[in-house]
Amino acid sequence: MLMIGKPLTAEQRLQKNVTALMGHEYFVALTGVLMSVEHEIDRSGATRTACTNGKWARYSPEFVETLSDAEFRFLILHETYHCLFQHMTTWDWMYDEDGDVANQACDYVINLMINEAETTIGKGFLVMPEGGLLDTRWRDMDAAQVFRQLRKEKQTQQGQGQGGQCQPGQPGQGQGQGQGQPRPGQPGQPSGAGLDDHDWAGAQALSQEEKDEIARTMSEAVRQGALLAGKTGSGGMRELEQLMQSKVRWQDALREFMHDTCKGNEFSTWRRPNRRLIAQNIYMPSGVSETLGEIVVAIDTSGSIGGKQIAQFLGEVKAICETLSPEKVRLLYWDTKVVRDEVYMREELDTLTTSTKPAGGGGTAPSCVTSYMAEHNIKPQVVVVLTDGYVGNDWGGTWPSPVVWCVVGSNITAPSGVTINVEWEN
Repeated sequence: MLMIGKPLTAEQRLQKNVTALMGHEYFVALTGVLMSVEHEIDRSGATRTACTNGKWARYSPEFVETLSDAEFRFLILHETYHCLFQHMTTWDWMYDEDGDVANQACDYVINLMINEAETTIGKGFLVMPEGGLLDTRWRDMDAAQVFRQLRKEKQTQQGQGQGGQCQPGQPGQGQGQGQGQPRPGQPGQPSGAGLDDHDWAGAQALSQEEKDEIARTMSEAVRQGALLAGKTGSGGMRELEQLMQSKVRWQDALREFMHDTCKGNEFSTWRRPNRRLIAQNIYMPSGVSETLGEIVVAIDTSGSIGGKQIAQFLGEVKAICETLSPEKVRLLYWDTKVVRDEVYMREELDTLTTSTKPAGGGGTAPSCVTSYMAEHNIKPQVVVVLTDGYVGNDWGGTWPSPVVWCVVGSNITAPSGVTINVEWEN
């Protein structure tokens, strides 16, 4: 029982402000999500400000003491949105490329959403704490789009001798309020400028079953929240279900698949400890590979996929390969048979999109690809298939390597490998 006149503990303030958010008519639709996230005060000293791994949200009692209730509510929403949109697992590939910029990109997207809510409901209920990142130029962008632009700006600064970290007042920070130089990204420490810490390592330590359960829990919480908002006549976050249903861009999904599939283990390095073990306070080297073998890109040219779309797809594949640096990329154009086989060695990747000559135009039979690969003893590290998915029961049979199906224009799911549904950008 709370005592009048006695200061509230951090735990009591957490409960008070979570309840205040659930009781506000604008955030009624978030009720289930707020209850699903494991909010807790961390008195171990491991949390600097606030931190999440996508399942729980932890808050430093010392930091909470510096916040007004309006700022604390903003912080609670910030962590809740990280969990709702599953940032720590959806955008894992960004962390592998640049953890600091990945943190910033996710924060920019979330803070814009909360800032818009603040504008709608009026000042006073939500206030962004000092250190939060806010820039209106990222409006209507997802975290990956923001990440790419910030990375370009960071690389430009490095090229101009300005250092690697985007600083307040420089491109990439916009209206952000800086906290000084960030420290290395270890558990409980900030790994990039911004309001909170993101426990990417802890998220990676979750089993696939745990990740799937989080996704199911969030989906059900959103559905229940939408029903509650409808019953109460709330004029608030009716767009929440639509936001949850927004798809990850196919480019990002393809990049993540190829990166995770092609990571090698030729030797170990201590330059980046194994992230799956860091969360358990075990520091071991991660596996890396200096050489990456062959990648096969098999493109269905049966007539439903045009030249412009093929060029767009190959442009993305080329960009991914520039990062992975495979020994060679083999393009197989096929319909009911493989009609063209093009090989590009590592040093020839620059010419891939300009010199390729798509061929074909008949029916659609993916088994011709597996047969061709078996006949010519082609054993790549990964196979990427671009198709419309209208293949009947012919999905190629047994593939000799991990396969990702990039299915254009439909929600068809392949019975083997990984399926990414592709929607072309205008």
